[in-house]
Amino acid sequence: MNDLVGAVWRTSSRSNDQGLCMEVADNLAATRGVVGIRDSKAPQGPALVVGPPGWAAFVAAVRRGRFRP
Repeated sequence: MNDLVGAVWRTSSRSNDQGLCMEVADNLAATRGVVGIRDSKAPQGPALVVGPPGWAAFVAAVRRGRFRP
């Protein structure tokens, strides 16, 4: 988890009270080439580490409505 030392976590402004929120730390993308993703309900739990291209692809898919129920 050393990749995420110095991570600044943020939650989407579109998060709601249904408990389905995630936090992202994208401040390390330029310097370390990583983006962290974690469950906002369990910030001490595990985090995913992806590269900036993977994060960009995920965000693009969300914007296209790919993950709507």
